[in-house]
Amino acid sequence: MVDSGDRAREEFFSEAQEIVEGLGRDLLALDEAVRTNKVDPDVINDVFRAVHTLKGLAGLFGATRMATLSHELEELLDNLRLGRIEISASVLDLLFRSVELYGRILQNEKDGRDAPMPEVDDLLRQLHQDAGPSAAGLPDDNYDLDPGLLSVLTEYEEHRLRTNIASGMTLFRLRVQFHLATIDQALDDLKITAKPYGEIITYLPTGAGADQDSIELDILMASRAPLEELQRALHQAGAAVEEIPRRNNNGHGRVAPPGMPSMSAALRGGAPTGVSRAVDLTGSMSAASPPSSARGNRKGELSSIRSVAQTVRVDIHKLDRLMNIVGELALVRSALGRLVERLRAAPTERELSLDLHRLQRTFDRHLAQMQAGILEVRMVPLGQVFDKLARVVRQISRDADKLVNLVITGAETEVDKLIVEELSDPLMHMMRNAIDHGIESKSMREAVGKPAVGTIALNAFQKGNHVVIEIEDDGKGIDVDKLLDAALRRGVMTPEDARTTSYREVLNLIFQPGISTKTDVSEISGRGVGMDVVKTNISKLGGVIDVHSEPGIGTKMTVTLPITLAIISALIVRVADRLFAIPLTNVQEAVALDEATVRQIDGREMITLRNSTLQLCYLARLFGLNEEEELSARIAGLLGGARGGSAARAAVSGGRRGDGRATLGLQGGSKRKYIVVASVGARRLGLVVSTLIGQQDVVIKALGPSLSSVRGFSGATELGDQRIALVLDAPALIEEILHGGDRQRSDPRSTHG
Repeated sequence: MVDSGDRAREEFFSEAQEIVEGLGRDLLALDEAVRTNKVDPDVINDVFRAVHTLKGLAGLFGATRMATLSHELEELLDNLRLGRIEISASVLDLLFRSVELYGRILQNEKDGRDAPMPEVDDLLRQLHQDAGPSAAGLPDDNYDLDPGLLSVLTEYEEHRLRTNIASGMTLFRLRVQFHLATIDQALDDLKITAKPYGEIITYLPTGAGADQDSIELDILMASRAPLEELQRALHQAGAAVEEIPRRNNNGHGRVAPPGMPSMSAALRGGAPTGVSRAVDLTGSMSAASPPSSARGNRKGELSSIRSVAQTVRVDIHKLDRLMNIVGELALVRSALGRLVERLRAAPTERELSLDLHRLQRTFDRHLAQMQAGILEVRMVPLGQVFDKLARVVRQISRDADKLVNLVITGAETEVDKLIVEELSDPLMHMMRNAIDHGIESKSMREAVGKPAVGTIALNAFQKGNHVVIEIEDDGKGIDVDKLLDAALRRGVMTPEDARTTSYREVLNLIFQPGISTKTDVSEISGRGVGMDVVKTNISKLGGVIDVHSEPGIGTKMTVTLPITLAIISALIVRVADRLFAIPLTNVQEAVALDEATVRQIDGREMITLRNSTLQLCYLARLFGLNEEEELSARIAGLLGGARGGSAARAAVSGGRRGDGRATLGLQGGSKRKYIVVASVGARRLGLVVSTLIGQQDVVIKALGPSLSSVRGFSGATELGDQRIALVLDAPALIEEILHGGDRQRSDPRSTHG
């Protein structure tokens, strides 16, 4: 049983991480707003609220370091939103650093580490130095604002009023009446309607209302829109709009129009009985302690404690356990199907067979729905990792002193949660390389006629059962000559190989450890490590990475991944006497092999399929399995006993051809094999197998630590009837075979036994 304290602590980490991720998105929006000079005060308030919430959470769970950092950040953000300090690049840098350190603090807390974090102490000192307030008063404006109004404004409302007047906004008064029971929602709707036209600064009760269950408010709003446009826009919300009079040259204000008492008069009149004014961080107002007749009965009041949120946080490992149960049910389904077939063969059990068949179909339908539902719950948008990459781009481009614009598309594309987490580091390293290796400096770009600001495009889209992620920059491209020189110096290839290597194979050298086109080592890159790890990590996810580059134009990295690794549809095949599962996401088609069409090209076996060349890989040879023993065993079963076994061996040995391959002279024909065309992205490979068994949904189980380093297999699965099949890692096989790793083993002249 899970301890309640542990469950609460996990909830803390989950909620805190969610807040930190939202904080990062808000900071990116704020950074963009500062660059375009369109800062929305609501964004600053959102950042302030997020930090304030983190401070409270950290205090509840004893995360002292996080609470201290949140406290200092809160001071800085409070001064920002009140206009005491200006939003500058240095202030934004501090805020972005805080988001990064929040993540590290959370990880240390989760791991139970209490080691010193000098970087946090350094940031705290900087926050304390940069958060000092500077005094600011209301500008000497020409609006007829009553001193009584100014006296009840909160500090934040005063700051917003000052900022809007200084920017040349016109002040308007909105008169609107709300029912007490719906005032909160009505105010929110009014704010949404008014936002495109300006900013609502404060709300004040007029002391009037149609009845004791309603309240009338005067709303102070700043806008650049003409009066007539505001009146048309807010008419549906029931608001009467008037422009607040300005002072005349003699210093006297104009008189407010009839029917629209001044806001100062509203202040003198006070609020209706039982209603008090409460302004939150955004200046919203709520009604407190309404008259007894407006409160309704107690039963209705209790219904308001229901949660608005309809989401539940679920640990991904719980979903893994559910998926394993679904896998076990799939085995039950297979056993049920075999039982139905047996009953069909018995003429006396026809009625029972029909009933069981109907039950099986219902079970199949519900199992498919359950499987689809669990997979859907596991899916999360790639935007979760793309938002983090946007912060990385901002920081690295500043460190490298380069101007970079990141364009993100397809952030809503969904993949398995586990894949998203494992993608973070590979994508971050590719982004780092794009900035440091690809994007040129401002002077270099201008010298060749490019825009001073470089562009990196991050794009994601779904392609069948795969997700494709593209990282493309408009930089200088990959220098293949430097890449070849580095490979020759490192001994990765010989001069003879360099002369015959294709352009695509040269580009793939960047995935070799220790190879870099940079001659100088920086804090960002240049050591020749990283891209090999990127390729390895993506391969572990069942994906591949391709690179395309053009000198002077740019480089494009393309990552192709399965949508999920939890449960897959697989093609079950037999190779010699063993069963293997090939994920259907990597299977294009399966065709019979005609040995007469196989030809040798550069030591590799090829066939022509659908007007294109396809390289073959004989899995029996690759895995060292003996197909002759399989044939002997099968014929022994047909002919019976030891005599049949010896006859089978004689038949096999007698049928050996001159090229060393055994044939079976049974009914005058050779043993038929099949080609399973496996593909990942644009790469294809023909896997030669003995038999096609059929399609089946499988749950992949890890091979364990002792076999985790074995290449070519992504796990194992249970097929029923005590049968176990290894799941082929098609991307890894394709990568290894197509790059020559199997050249000798796939040679038909090689022997096996």
